[in-house]
Amino acid sequence: MSGQAQGGAEDAPHDMIPGRTPHRHTAWYRALAVVAAVLIALMIAVTCIDVVGRYLFNHPFGGAYELTQILLAALVFVALPLTSADGGHVEVDLALHLFPRPVQRGLGRLAGLVSALALGFFCWRLAGLGLTQLHEGTRSSSLALPMAPLAFIAAASCGFSALVLILRRED
Repeated sequence: MSGQAQGGAEDAPHDMIPGRTPHRHTAWYRALAVVAAVLIALMIAVTCIDVVGRYLFNHPFGGAYELTQILLAALVFVALPLTSADGGHVEVDLALHLFPRPVQRGLGRLAGLVSALALGFFCWRLAGLGLTQLHEGTRSSSLALPMAPLAFIAAASCGFSALVLILRRED
């Protein structure tokens, strides 16, 4: 049997991008993936209802633009931990291949820690923003939706992504 058949490229999932960490199929990963899919479906539904209402009934869905913006923001933050777990963030490594493998791993670990620190800072600032919005009762302009939950989702996502980056192991 060849070396590839014993854990090489043939065992990798067909949808796997080379260099990325395989999905770990944990409960939290699946749950966030389902939430992301639901958010995408809701964005599609809002857009379809708005287009059909606008062009067939001359009655567009009021607030569709604002609702789409809110759903998109929620989608970005729900998907952030998934991208962090998969190692799917954009990386520029023009000279990384020039270093020995242990140095590459160390630099990767350092980049993960710096990213986790930045995400931890964002978590702290977004949580503060959410508390301010909650206290002031901040609402969206056309649909009057409360904005604090979106800030709390963003804060939780950044915090969870920071934790994922710290605990992430290279396979």
